[in-house]
Amino acid sequence: MATGTQVEVVMPQMGVSVSEGTITKWFKQQGEAIARDEPLLEISTDKVDTEVPSPGEGVLAQILVAEGETVEVGTVLAVIAPAGSAVAEPAMEPEPIPSEPAASPAEELEAAPPSPAPQAMDAGNGRAFVSPVVARIAAEHGIDPAQVPGTGQGGRVTKKDILAFVEAGASTKAMAAPAAAADVAPASAQVPAAPVAAGEAGTGEVFEPITAMRRGVMEHMRRSLDTSAHVTTVFEVDLTRVVDIRARLKPEYERAYGVNLTYLAFIARATVEAIKSWPWVNGEIRGDKIVTKQFVNLGIAVALEGGKGLIVPVLKNAETLNLLGVAKGIADLATRARTKKLTPDDVQGGSFTITNPGGWGAIMGTPVINQPQVAILDVEALVKRPVVVTDEHGRDSIAIRSMMNLCLSYDHRLVDGAYAAQFMKELRESLETWDETRY
Repeated sequence: MATGTQVEVVMPQMGVSVSEGTITKWFKQQGEAIARDEPLLEISTDKVDTEVPSPGEGVLAQILVAEGETVEVGTVLAVIAPAGSAVAEPAMEPEPIPSEPAASPAEELEAAPPSPAPQAMDAGNGRAFVSPVVARIAAEHGIDPAQVPGTGQGGRVTKKDILAFVEAGASTKAMAAPAAAADVAPASAQVPAAPVAAGEAGTGEVFEPITAMRRGVMEHMRRSLDTSAHVTTVFEVDLTRVVDIRARLKPEYERAYGVNLTYLAFIARATVEAIKSWPWVNGEIRGDKIVTKQFVNLGIAVALEGGKGLIVPVLKNAETLNLLGVAKGIADLATRARTKKLTPDDVQGGSFTITNPGGWGAIMGTPVINQPQVAILDVEALVKRPVVVTDEHGRDSIAIRSMMNLCLSYDHRLVDGAYAAQFMKELRESLETWDETRY
């Protein structure tokens, strides 16, 4: 946004359901030169971490929001001025001075009268409304947003405010319970107080802030376990044929297309084919209806930041892609996820997810379903080991084969065990008898 000769950098809209973001890093410091479209800052939401390019060129004249702060969409984050302009002293906007001493969240919990029904537009304190994220967290914890001190524009309650209020309330209850018990218990039965308070780090402990992405993962995983009836089925697959075909195709793919042909591409392509026969694993429960889909939007789980982050970009309409197309798509999504170049649209709309911990040597897993999907496939390590094989004459022998476990977690509310097993049986047969003309 331009103001005269200056350009304002605002918190962008990162998807319809995203109302706020956290500043995780400024790539430029106040007073430094910046070119148009050069990476300026990194923001984090509960859906995606991404870099924000500069909307103009000149000098970063003023940073208005510090790293670690969470602000709403549309908030001015910084000002870019023409080269040679005066640069403001590094300072954040002062906190507004309240007309009355502000009560702590714990005091408000004790003194507040029974909470009235939350009002959508006006809480009676100048706050216009709360975001869907704040409303959901408040509803989950039985909190009236009007009782939460807001630090957003106009006193609006932000996600950071409601989470701090929830944590303060939990700490208050945790400390109050032992005190109440001590009033009624005999002295001989009293338990010594814990040596470390809830808000303090003990010896050898270090506090680490929860990022917006990690908090999103926490909430999403907990909600999935509360929603779906999780069951996991494990199939052992002989990938020896795929190993041989990959060894032959890999140099050609790298030379002609610049693509690293991975085992994951083979598995993803075979999975999409098997879904055609067993569409409910690609479906959804929506209210009192079963939703079947004529497309496969394939989510590929990608680990970030040394395993401390997780994001699931989506390969849209994977049913239209051959093996080369799937390999290219997976490589592109993984690269953009790790370099924080994904957009909100890249992580939305998935219908089936594949996760691949086998790259680190895992051999068995029970993955959590990515809501609102009903199934997720876990790809485990490829291991050479002796197995019994039978030739065309029915004679058994022991041979060294390349074996892999594939684990399917599914929502038993929709997918029964027999249905899941038949889907996995077809997937196994496709991989063990790979037909290059088909895939």
